[in-house]
Amino acid sequence: MALDTTLRTLAGFAGFREIEAEALRLIALSADTRILRVGEVLFRRGEVADGALIVLSGSVELRGEGEPVTVRPPALLGETALVVETRRPATAVTREPSSVLRVPRTLYLRVLTEYPISAAAVHRQVANRVAALREEYEAVGRRLAE
Repeated sequence: MALDTTLRTLAGFAGFREIEAEALRLIALSADTRILRVGEVLFRRGEVADGALIVLSGSVELRGEGEPVTVRPPALLGETALVVETRRPATAVTREPSSVLRVPRTLYLRVLTEYPISAAAVHRQVANRVAALREEYEAVGRRLAE
């Protein structure tokens, strides 16, 4: 995949949208691209997640507790794992020949350390998302109390 296309794909996701162009370029150049055959397992449910995966081509089936869900490009899997250690909530298996971009947490955090303007922007974005989530929970609580 061409670098410009990878940069546009990354910039389309919330966790990357506010990152400075130079920092985003570092992520695009340092992340690993994997080419996968049909039926390959990207990760298994319950495994420790060490970063995110971006589905660039093909399709991936997520098998968790409910019905399987198929994701197609562009899809970001494991966004939370970019900033904290977490476990995979589902098993991801390719449904057709696919390619994914693996962004390790160590790379993402390194970029945020080396680019403080990007770090501040991501911090604001996360804070806004947490505040919105808190408001939703409070609204549900009020409705339940009625």
